[in-house]
Amino acid sequence: MIDLHVHSTFSDGTNTPEELVEMAAKAGITALSLTDHDGMLGIDRFLAACQIHGVKGVPGVEISVDFTGGTMHMLGYFINHKDDRVEAALARMRRGREERNQIILERLNHLGLSMTWSDVTALAKEDIVGRPHFAQVLIEKGYVKKKDEAFERYLGKGKPAYVERSRLTVEKSIALIREAGGVPVLAHPFTLGLGRKRLRVFLAELSEQGLQGIEAYYSEHSHDQQRFCLSVGRDLGLAFSGGSDFHGSMNPHSRLGVGFGHLNVPDDLVGLLEARASGRG
Repeated sequence: MIDLHVHSTFSDGTNTPEELVEMAAKAGITALSLTDHDGMLGIDRFLAACQIHGVKGVPGVEISVDFTGGTMHMLGYFINHKDDRVEAALARMRRGREERNQIILERLNHLGLSMTWSDVTALAKEDIVGRPHFAQVLIEKGYVKKKDEAFERYLGKGKPAYVERSRLTVEKSIALIREAGGVPVLAHPFTLGLGRKRLRVFLAELSEQGLQGIEAYYSEHSHDQQRFCLSVGRDLGLAFSGGSDFHGSMNPHSRLGVGFGHLNVPDDLVGLLEARASGRG
């Protein structure tokens, strides 16, 4: 069992890199990738923990991509997490996130949802704040009952407290990952909000721009969606990845390795992605 999409306290997860690896080892997971949003600050600690627990650690990242319509993220696997160009680009994005967070806080207060910056940062162990932390404060203060409601009413795209932030273009995200020796993989393709015909065409365009893989195995994919991704990926010669998109207690119904219970990511995907990174695939 493997899981190539998890988040730690260095983005919007609730578990430290060390806790994630320990949990993975106990669950029988043999390979794990830390794919924090727009940052790789937890990778060194993650890889050290993997070595201790005998889990194959895959250095990764999940980059926010500028896209009109739905949500687009680009995963980068086996990336050189010490590459200065990547870190500089991600640092700029994190600064944009910080500016966005202050505006979100102001908008929530203006809506009569009283909270302070200290309320929010208390939930972010590594001081990297995202919208899920605002959602958790809204839950704790009794303004909403669950995270989905917080996003549906206030924090989701188009809602009163939503604020756009700095993102990379799709071309830049692919190029950045490849220049740092990594494998660019489109995360959860159905969040793009495209119909299947348009998605197939779009994936072909991305492949021409250097995309090397697609996240076919995903905790929220139906079996039919998974089959579609596998079919298109094979036609385009893309590699596959998969994972739970685990965030810890932010989404308590999802578990490492199995997502909501039906996720089953083939073990051999790790070696195939690593071959792509080294130029052998």
